[in-house]
Amino acid sequence: MAALAALAVGAPAAVRHHRPLARRRLGHYTPEELAELDTDGLVLAVSRMLRRDGWVVLPQYTGQDRPRVRARNGQGHRVEVAFRPVAEPLPDEEPTRPARQAGTSLRLVVHRGTFTRRDIQWARRQDNTHLIDGPRLRSWAHGTPLHQLTDTP
Repeated sequence: MAALAALAVGAPAAVRHHRPLARRRLGHYTPEELAELDTDGLVLAVSRMLRRDGWVVLPQYTGQDRPRVRARNGQGHRVEVAFRPVAEPLPDEEPTRPARQAGTSLRLVVHRGTFTRRDIQWARRQDNTHLIDGPRLRSWAHGTPLHQLTDTP
């Protein structure tokens, strides 16, 4: 009897988890789905993946011309995610302000392709800046937790 009850509860949940819309809402994307996303879709996907990994996604600033996702976790860590094809700040972009609250601040730059050697060198000179290129993004979207991709909490 208990096995039937577990099957009755577990089967619909498993089916829902494998449906594309439900799977994406839970923060899991296929490589094909990632490739089809525009910038706004990628922002939504990253927000969902952060939530899946235990982060609380904060409201976006209004009036921003470039999308950013900001989040925090229960341990006081903060993350800011920028979306662009190059890692270095664009000429008209102001430098990132230091976090006002206590806790570690992490900056991610997400790109579906690959970063140049110059981008990689720039990121190494920055404090807590990590590049999430296409392969890492696909791994994260498949379910690998962010802390395993960046060696951060």
